[in-house]
Amino acid sequence: MNAHTDMVPGRVPDAADTGTRTRCPACQETGAAPWASARDVEYRSSDEEFAFYRCARCGVLFLDPMPVDRLAEIYPPNYYAYASDEQSFAHRVKDRLDALRLRRILSGLTGGELKVLDVGGGDGWQLDVIRGLDARVSFTQVVDLDPAAQERAVARGHRFFCGRVEDFSTEERFDLILLINLIEHVSDPGEVLRTLGRHLTPQGVILIKTPNTDSMDAHLFRHRDWGGYHCPRHWVLFDRRNFTRLAHACGFRVSRFSYTQGAPFWGTSILAALARRGWVTVTAERPMTRHPLFPILAAGFAAFDLARKQLGGRPSQMFVELVPARGSARR
Repeated sequence: MNAHTDMVPGRVPDAADTGTRTRCPACQETGAAPWASARDVEYRSSDEEFAFYRCARCGVLFLDPMPVDRLAEIYPPNYYAYASDEQSFAHRVKDRLDALRLRRILSGLTGGELKVLDVGGGDGWQLDVIRGLDARVSFTQVVDLDPAAQERAVARGHRFFCGRVEDFSTEERFDLILLINLIEHVSDPGEVLRTLGRHLTPQGVILIKTPNTDSMDAHLFRHRDWGGYHCPRHWVLFDRRNFTRLAHACGFRVSRFSYTQGAPFWGTSILAALARRGWVTVTAERPMTRHPLFPILAAGFAAFDLARKQLGGRPSQMFVELVPARGSARR
């Protein structure tokens, strides 16, 4: 069974509806409770309704069943991550802020040469940025599922592995590993972290960006196609507490944590609500990220979230920096 086709829209499924296992992919506990149902409101890759569950033990949200055999369907050719050159003003501002974070991390690494791995890095544009930030970066590697990105990445001077990160094998050890908006897309996040831990130098850092389920918009739009579900492409979703727990179980400690704006999730949630009322149109040919209202909503809610963050709010994305558990804490 690949998805749930007989659910009443907006109704939370129960175990009797689905007949699927409900074992948490993070802590392996059984008996998760139904949380929400959602559709692909962004790319219209399917008309089906998918079920999210919440682990009774650790609180992780996860899609069940996960469409692991439908990647070509749920990641259409016009998927936003396949178009790294399409940069709005808001994206350029975000990239500038991300560059400051990367510069800080790189400056804390010692050694005459540094090696960097970008998991889900597409054609390597982020690695281009990193090489420009620190001349010590001598080796760069991309792991990505998109075969169309391989030629561009290699032309830019990056090694490229086309496949799942769980299947990636190399003798190289990396000082910095990027998992930007990636870990929520995999079926076993613990396996991914353990795999990457084997490719990390003793001084190395894993930089992760992932949605935060303990946010205002996550609660407001729980039953209204919250943008953070990114359904059916986000399979496992965390908050600060349960992600920290998973990291510790995989042999890491959190050296630095921060929340960041979740404007795309706000924009998606609101456009989905407008589409349900027939006030806007989203199609497979013109997905939500290409709707003219999307960048306007994203810019407005980026400012809203950043202001709330200054007042102690918890926006719907988070940055986590992981280091091997041994050693003294970073400041």
